Amino acid sequence: MKRIVLVSGSSNPKLASRISQFLDVSLVDPQLVRFANGEIYCEIEKNVRGADVFVIQSTSSPVNDHVMELLIMIDALKRASAASITAVIPHYGYSRQDRKASPRTPISAKLIADILTAAGATRVITMDLHASQIQGFFNIPFDNIYASPVLLEYIRAEIFNDNSIFVSPDAGGVERVRHYAKKLKADIAMIDKRRTGKNVAKAMNIVGNVEGKECIIIDDMVDTAGTLIEACRALKDNGATKVYACATHPVFSNPALERIAGAEELDRIIVTDTIPLSPEGELIDKIHVLDTAEILAKAIHRTFNNDSVSSLFL
Repeated sequence: MKRIVLVSGSSNPKLASRISQFLDVSLVDPQLVRFANGEIYCEIEKNVRGADVFVIQSTSSPVNDHVMELLIMIDALKRASAASITAVIPHYGYSRQDRKASPRTPISAKLIADILTAAGATRVITMDLHASQIQGFFNIPFDNIYASPVLLEYIRAEIFNDNSIFVSPDAGGVERVRHYAKKLKADIAMIDKRRTGKNVAKAMNIVGNVEGKECIIIDDMVDTAGTLIEACRALKDNGATKVYACATHPVFSNPALERIAGAEELDRIIVTDTIPLSPEGELIDKIHVLDTAEILAKAIHRTFNNDSVSSLFL
């Protein structure tokens, strides 16, 4: 008889708890502890022999600690004779290092893929990869679930109107924006930007007419928010009446929260709970968080039952 087991790491316990509630399956405590020198130790508290195990862990800040936790949990489960081990990674860390952008640099996204597989993961489920080609780095099944149904529902109900236009913050995000615009039958625009350094970008030109429009910027993540605020400023300078931003992953590295709170050009930012907000972030009224637990729970349930998850890719 097939048996499902849910294990949660320390990166996002609230999201894991809500997934557990949707599935009506209790969470197993991996008993993660740290020795005095920082080494991570794990002991799974429940028998998992022959079970299909789903390990829920975002590789968010502190990224390296959470990656090591995930690897150690997977290794413990493999040695405990789990039948399968699916790594459910709502936010896939190192996803921006997906190619050699300059000489003598790593492809860290591929390295993470290799060590997850070596540790014993038999499948990976993630949400809104920064670069779709990362799926090809794996030799095990890989499902990239989209947060767009959750975001679209909020946009349609709360901010979209006949005067709205969707905006891509760069050329690489046009396809993502086109998907949203097609669903709501709206126009699109794009910001031509130049990156001058790591986490540093300067918005240059607006491709498309945003004068008198309510702009909705669509991106996969917000890190330091420098690019986002620059984009908002450029849109307002070109006649936009309101600027909203939607992003799946609220990385929010310093000084993102300070920039968002102080940016008069940004009316509201909508994110999901793939990465938990800090207590400081929860105090900022213009940040609105959407729940992804249901869609991730559906992916887990369908995977466990060998059902199709293709409808979750849309």
